Amino acid sequence: MKQIRGVVPVLPIPFHKDESIDEASLRKVVEYVVSLNLPAMCLPAYGSEFQKLSDIERKRVVEIAIETSAGQVPVVAQANHVSSRIASQIARDYQEIGADVISFALPRQFAVNEQDLLDYSATICDAVDIPVLIQDFNPGGTTIDANFIATLANRCDNFRYVKLEEPMIVNKIKRIRDHVGERVGILEGWGGYYMLEAVPVGCIGIMPGVPIAGPLQEVFDLVYNGKTIEAMVLFARLLPFINYTLQNFELFLQVEKRLLVRMGIIESPICRMLTYRPTPTELEYIDILVEHMSNLACLKA
Repeated sequence: MKQIRGVVPVLPIPFHKDESIDEASLRKVVEYVVSLNLPAMCLPAYGSEFQKLSDIERKRVVEIAIETSAGQVPVVAQANHVSSRIASQIARDYQEIGADVISFALPRQFAVNEQDLLDYSATICDAVDIPVLIQDFNPGGTTIDANFIATLANRCDNFRYVKLEEPMIVNKIKRIRDHVGERVGILEGWGGYYMLEAVPVGCIGIMPGVPIAGPLQEVFDLVYNGKTIEAMVLFARLLPFINYTLQNFELFLQVEKRLLVRMGIIESPICRMLTYRPTPTELEYIDILVEHMSNLACLKA
């Protein structure tokens, strides 16, 4: 597959009222992403509530994405587990059923040293032959930097992408570029919040949710082509959604699913428990926000 460049949305997992997976709605989510002609899609990650899915369910949603996409948009399958042995087996399973890229999030539940993280990462990279994307989301501390990325890239040829989620990221991007050039593509998470400053210094993509993936691709294309002011104007229309949902991750899931319902893509906004259930006061604002976003011409399904 070609190098990823642009928006790689993380697919939410729709649920019925009894919290079972709504496979029909998930297929509609995949079809919607395919219709946007984006460079890739990702699941089951944090935005997919992966931590609330069983092992069988995780594999099933990856199968659905691969079947429904039918090769039109590459599928990044996220193999998360705190054990590198088990994550490696999950990664091999995903490769076997047709995933295009394997992703995994570095386990940050407990403090470990950099060598341990390197060995963990290399074990999973070595388990597969396809490209690997590493996500590092570490709210309690720093994320991996240029030396780590260069060392792993020299050790594992298939380590091709890293997803970082932190403010003031531009200097880190430049350090990584100085160490590895374009061998490892840098993607930004956190809803694309820092993309305007990150793309000009070498960020090759962002990984937001699905509802605003289309307009975010427009923003990416504008800033990538040096039209930063035009990008700012469009990005400003999306900021009320991004700012509000970044306050709490479960709140993000609740709002994203309500917007997808409003767009006619999924049937229910149900999130599996444990989740954050918005209060009536919050729901009043969420309704206004969803209406605002769905009225944007670029968001209409």
